[in-house]
Amino acid sequence: MAVLVAVSDSDEGTLALDAAVAEARRRGTGLLAANLRLAPLEVSHVPADVATTVLDREPDVEVGQHVLGLLERHRDEVELLVIGMKRRSPVGKLVLGSLAQFLLLNADVPVLAVKVPA
Repeated sequence: MAVLVAVSDSDEGTLALDAAVAEARRRGTGLLAANLRLAPLEVSHVPADVATTVLDREPDVEVGQHVLGLLERHRDEVELLVIGMKRRSPVGKLVLGSLAQFLLLNADVPVLAVKVPA
């Protein structure tokens, strides 16, 4: 089994990666890191006891489709998807970020959404 994390090039992506590492350790599973960044994903800070595989996005593949494709390809092993979210105002909470909303509505596994502390 494994935890899949969507890692964007933002504070939310970094927080999601940290939360996913903690969740993988708690569950005793591996970690699949969906690299949504334009640059290589650095995972050297991930503890050695968490087996981590970085899954880079193919060119011309939309980020949401990349994550859903990974969920499909790894459907027999992914038990949780971790995503990062921006803090929103009370009015802004009515509309989630488009990627977060897309993944929450379309993922066929439980989703852990983490926010950067205020």
